[in-house]
Amino acid sequence: MNNQDIINLTETYIMPTYARFPIAVERGQDSTVWDFEGKASLDFTSGVGVNSVGYAHPQWVAAVAEQAGTLAHTSNLFHTRPAGELAKRLCQLSGMSKAFFANGGAEANEGAIKLARKYSNDKYGPGRSTIITLKDSFHGRTITTLAATGQEKFHKHFGPFTPGFVHVPANDAAALEAAPGDVCALILETVQGEGGVLPLDAGYIGAAEKICRERDWLLIFDEVQTGVYRTGKPFAFQHSGVTPDIVSFAKGIGGGLPLGGILAGPRCCEVFQPGDHATTFGGNCIACAEALATLDILAGEDIEAKAKRLRGGLEESGLPVRGLGLMLAIPREDPRGDVMKLIEAGLLTLTAGDPALGQGAVRLLPPLTIGSGDIDNGLAILRNVLCRT
Repeated sequence: MNNQDIINLTETYIMPTYARFPIAVERGQDSTVWDFEGKASLDFTSGVGVNSVGYAHPQWVAAVAEQAGTLAHTSNLFHTRPAGELAKRLCQLSGMSKAFFANGGAEANEGAIKLARKYSNDKYGPGRSTIITLKDSFHGRTITTLAATGQEKFHKHFGPFTPGFVHVPANDAAALEAAPGDVCALILETVQGEGGVLPLDAGYIGAAEKICRERDWLLIFDEVQTGVYRTGKPFAFQHSGVTPDIVSFAKGIGGGLPLGGILAGPRCCEVFQPGDHATTFGGNCIACAEALATLDILAGEDIEAKAKRLRGGLEESGLPVRGLGLMLAIPREDPRGDVMKLIEAGLLTLTAGDPALGQGAVRLLPPLTIGSGDIDNGLAILRNVLCRT
């Protein structure tokens, strides 16, 4: 089959929910993918941040194969070693107390929302359930996480939404101070990914933590895109020195397979009791085993040095850049058009933000295992394409 055969196949039988780029991927190795006609492309998307250890990493492949040949799934009615070991590792890396495993980011954020509302209901009774999120935030595509998402473009066609969410401007502590009295939690993305790769001010994050402590709101960090070393540290909130109550994670933790969840601190880690929350595939043995391999691999990578090389190269080329770690964006007026040109030149990138709001950008999420040579090759393509348009 050639590229067009694959494109015809998916367009015929898969719902048109994605504005797919005209490329069909057959295989990958490290930071490179090949289409069905043998064309190689350097990948600075890593599956929207999922393929954190690149493609076909031998340690990752071995972990998946070994676990698949041992025990794939049992349900959460039984105890398994991979889930227990992964929960321990994530708690140690984050400073949290306990974990709950889910399948992806939206489901993880749903769990965080439920946990916050139950914490408040148990302590204060009904009526204290409003959750504050930020404008330009993105927390998922279920009806509830869409309600939490602070971007109007995602709200078309799907109402009515789950009530109980208030969106306030980012980096505005006064807006938090003015919040109503029925609030139970605040959800932050340290870097707003889908909003345009927009980092929050460190001072604002500190002020938000102070307000949460004063009012007994739970402080939730959505680390679906920023977590698992994407910004150089295990979790992005660790750059600011704050202590959250709940952290959601997904994407890069699996290295390629669906996995997500929440980590809870001591204030709320015992709130969920049997029957309060569940998911059939959460803690799947193969997913947890490959997550452990992913963490082992990433522990040996100097991601901050890679980020410095990539960001420095962009700045030296005169390209404006924002973001944190290996989660970067180049502001552009026509990011999708630029991405199409980059595809033709052999580099896969993403878009982010809304050009109509002046926040459109070409987004870069390369694998965290990317080598210096691939960084330099990607920079050369970015210069050749973006510095001429």
